[in-house]
Amino acid sequence: MGRALLRALRWRIEGEIPNVAKFVLIVVPHTSNWDFVIGIVAKWALGIRVMFLGKNTLFRFPFGAAMRALGGVPVDRSASHDVVRDIVAEFARRERMILALAPEGTRKHVERWRTGFYHIARGAGVPILSVALNYGVRAIQIGPLFTTTGDMERDVTELQQEFANVNGRKPTA
Repeated sequence: MGRALLRALRWRIEGEIPNVAKFVLIVVPHTSNWDFVIGIVAKWALGIRVMFLGKNTLFRFPFGAAMRALGGVPVDRSASHDVVRDIVAEFARRERMILALAPEGTRKHVERWRTGFYHIARGAGVPILSVALNYGVRAIQIGPLFTTTGDMERDVTELQQEFANVNGRKPTA
């Protein structure tokens, strides 16, 4: 069903999900609510179970049950709640886990990504998989696995460069 929906939306998948039990999947750019729809359809097309974090207001009635069923975990962003620590612990508890995050943290243009994804991957000892939602060519582009080095500034800059030629649904900057 997922592949049929993807074709109906005239999208394709470029690349493959690696056969790795645990990783953090970052999706960029995040410029539209349509990114979520494309992401869910891609998840179904690829046949993978993915968890994602979302602001807690998205999990209220009437959408809460559906968001959780799709793999969502609500997060209260109004205050610090040690989310990174909790997710790192969740990676340790599970045999298999894919966590998808949008490092921009919002649909608006940002100069700097939020770094929670990096701290989670580093703390859990898992790689990062970059995935571009490239509206310019209507492709979900799956990049190579990236292993953090501990030099966050350099690593994040390198990851951002992977998305330099990717067009979001809405132009940024």
